Amino acid sequence: MGQVNAQLVLKNLDDVKRVNRGELPESKVRQTAVTAIVDTGATTLVINKALFQELGLDAMGERRVTFANDTKEICKLTEPVGIYWNDRFVAMYAFVVEDAAEVLLGVLPLEGMDLMVDPVNQKLVGVHGDQMMFDVKSAKIYS
Repeated sequence: MGQVNAQLVLKNLDDVKRVNRGELPESKVRQTAVTAIVDTGATTLVINKALFQELGLDAMGERRVTFANDTKEICKLTEPVGIYWNDRFVAMYAFVVEDAAEVLLGVLPLEGMDLMVDPVNQKLVGVHGDQMMFDVKSAKIYS
């Protein structure tokens, strides 16, 4: 199987909550579009330090992470990040790998968005079809 990439939008969910409460204009939500490598060997979302800072995320702690090459590193664990793919959304913590060259989309966010890898066509597809799960444009996040 070749490499599968996904076009994602990552958002600071605290900002999204503030928009929903009328405390922040939508244009001020810290967000970014990224191309992520879909990595079913990774647990969650993996971002680098620059993206962590750009999104204005807070660290919830640290975790020891084992990489595919069996090296180990202590990484920051972020507060939940809004991960948007097409009409699907999941809130998921991320590991911050200081100098990661690529964003990795792991198995937990894939499961949360009901997605799987189609190895023949090398793309993401809905596990239960590609029907809209919900309208992410009108979805609100409440605290």
